[in-house]
Amino acid sequence: MIEELRIRDLGVIADATLPLGPGFTAITGETGAGKTMVVTALGLLMGDRSDSGAVRRGSGAARVGGLVVTRDPAVAEIVDEIGGEIEDGELVLTRTVSAEGRSRASVGGAAAPVGSLGRLAERLFAVHGQSEQLRLRSAAAQREMLDRFGGEPLRAALEEYRAVHAERRELAERVDDLVRSRDERADEAERLRTELEEIAAVDPQPREEGALRARVERLGNLEALRAATAGALQALTSESDDPFAGDASGLVDAALRDLERVSGADPRLDAVAEALREVGFRLNDAARELAGYASDLDEDGPAELERANERLAAVNALLRAYGPDTEAVLARAEAAAVRLAELDGDDESIPRLSERLEALSARERELADALSAARRDAAGRSRRGSPRSSRSSPCRTPASSHRSSPRRSGVTGPTRCSCCCSPIAAPILGRSPRAPPAASCRA
Repeated sequence: MIEELRIRDLGVIADATLPLGPGFTAITGETGAGKTMVVTALGLLMGDRSDSGAVRRGSGAARVGGLVVTRDPAVAEIVDEIGGEIEDGELVLTRTVSAEGRSRASVGGAAAPVGSLGRLAERLFAVHGQSEQLRLRSAAAQREMLDRFGGEPLRAALEEYRAVHAERRELAERVDDLVRSRDERADEAERLRTELEEIAAVDPQPREEGALRARVERLGNLEALRAATAGALQALTSESDDPFAGDASGLVDAALRDLERVSGADPRLDAVAEALREVGFRLNDAARELAGYASDLDEDGPAELERANERLAAVNALLRAYGPDTEAVLARAEAAAVRLAELDGDDESIPRLSERLEALSARERELADALSAARRDAAGRSRRGSPRSSRSSPCRTPASSHRSSPRRSGVTGPTRCSCCCSPIAAPILGRSPRAPPAASCRA
C-alpha cells in the first residue's frame, strides 16, 4: 500500500505531497490540474521509461518519492539483494529524472538500477486501465494466481523446487568461483609456501631477538668484561705470593679468627663473628660465580660474536617482512599453514562439488517437470471452474442463479455461466478463454 507520494518539478506540479492510506482515494480536478502527472509519477516509481520532457520548465530534474507499506517476503528479498532496508514495514522508493534525460533510482536508501523498480512493482502495485488489468499481463502475477489456485499439492511442489533450486544455484556459484579463481589461489598458495619456508629456515624462538641483542652487546665488550672479571676475582681471592697483598676473603677470615679467640666472652662480639662468617660464605660464592663467568668468556671469541650477529640479522629480516616481533612471526606462520591447507582442500573439493552439482541439477529438472505437470493440471481444473470439479460434473447452481454472458469476440462455444466456467487459466496460459462443453453446465 502506498502511504505517501511526493512529487517535485514534474510537469505542472512544482511540489506536492499526496498522503494516501487504506480505503479509496479519488483525485479530481479540471483539465491541466496535474492528475495525469500523478499517474506519471506512479509510473516512474514502477520503473517506466522516463521522459525528460516531463521535467518542469526551468528545473534541473524531476523527483518522485513514495513511501510503501509492505510485509511481502518476496519484496524484502529483492530489497536485501539491492542493499536497501525496510524499516518497520516501510519502504522508501525514489526516482530522479534530469532535464538531460538521465535517470536514477533508489530503493530503501540504496542506489539501484531502474529495472529493480519494475521487479518491485510486480509485487507492490496493480494498475487498472479502462480496458485492461495491467498486473494480469505480468507472467509472475499469472503464475502466482495459478499457484494459489492449485492448492496445497502445488504449493508443496513449488517449495521443494525452490529449495533445490536455491541450493543448486549456491553450489554452482561456489564451483564457478573456485574454478575462476584457481590461478589466484595457486599464486596465493605459492606465496604462503615461500613464507613458511623462509620462517622454517630461520626457526625463530619466542622473544629470541631480545636475548640475541643482549648477547651481541656482551660479546662486543668481551675484553672489558674479562678485565673487570679478573680484577674483581683478584680482589676477592688473591693468588699472589705477596704476604702483604691481602684479598677480601683473607681479611674476613683473619678478622673472624681474632673474634673466635674470645668467643663466648661477650654476646655482642659473638653476633659480629656470626655476621663475618656469613660474609665469608657470600664472598666465596661470588668468587666461584666470577670464576665460572671468566671461564665462559674464555670460550667466547670473535667467531662466537660473528655467529651471534648472523643469527640476529636473520631474525631481524623475518621481523621486517612478517611482524614486529618473533611472536607475531610465529602467529603468521600458523595462520599461513591453516590457509594453505584450505587452498589445497579447495582444489581437491572441485571434483566432489561438481559431482554434487550434477546430482542437484538432475533433481532440479525432475522437480521442475513435476511442478510444470502440477501447474498444467491446475490450469485444466481452472478451466472447468473449480479445483474439485471435473469435465463430467454438472453445475449444481440453480438455473435462476446463473448470470449468462453473451459470446464475445474471440470466444467460441455456448453461453457461459459465471459460477463454474471462470476462465482463470486463459490469461495464465496465454490463450483466449474457451467455454466448457455444453454438457458440463445444465443451466
